[in-house]
Amino acid sequence: MIRGVMAGHSQFKNIMHRKGRQDAIRSKMFSKLAREITVAAKSGLPDPAANSALRLAIQNAKAQSMPKDNIDRAIKKASGADAENYDAVRYEGYGPGGVAVIVEALTDNRNRTASSVRSTFSKAGGALGETGSVSFSFDHVGEITYQLSAGDADKVMEAAIEAGADDVVTDEDAHVITCAFESLGEVTKALEASLGEAETVKTVWKPQNTVPVDEEKAQSLMKLIDTLEDDDDVQNVYSNFEVSDEVMAKLSA
Repeated sequence: MIRGVMAGHSQFKNIMHRKGRQDAIRSKMFSKLAREITVAAKSGLPDPAANSALRLAIQNAKAQSMPKDNIDRAIKKASGADAENYDAVRYEGYGPGGVAVIVEALTDNRNRTASSVRSTFSKAGGALGETGSVSFSFDHVGEITYQLSAGDADKVMEAAIEAGADDVVTDEDAHVITCAFESLGEVTKALEASLGEAETVKTVWKPQNTVPVDEEKAQSLMKLIDTLEDDDDVQNVYSNFEVSDEVMAKLSA
């Protein structure tokens, strides 16, 4: 079913991106995007026209204003003799207050990354679980983001229905369209025909239900997520906690 509003969406996004304006975070983000480009380029041809994974990785990097030189360097790195081999690994666990956390990593050393992620969870009063221990309470879906300039909410909603998407959320930042994981490619293509190129196209873990947390727990959880995101091997962190606007305002101050 397509809904116009999803409670807690924008505040959750704010939690995930509130530090995005800082230079140190930006530089780290570029290195993570570069790693995704290198992995995508290695998975097929180093030509975005013939490699859809690479095309998406480049598109997402451009959306974060990553310089063209960095993008080209990351593509070239894939064909170099000394190119590292990265494995995609997923970790699942519980943070403070029993909140579910999923961590996606790209690593050239599984032992190092597992040890670092486990230690981060422990220090935060959480615990790393087995693969599958929390992902059952999330849906693995495709997420396509358009800037507000792509059209008004009705136009985007209509295009999303036509394309076979499941959900549209329009807030003050963007239009976020959700679709089944398996149909991300075809939905993206259909949307491109009516709305132009998307700003970002990716797969995400979307919680089926959120867990409200108080200020103290929210602070601990945000510290856990910050520490995980600071790890060079970690690409994405997802959680199912929800914070009230009042608490969010205090923590962002």
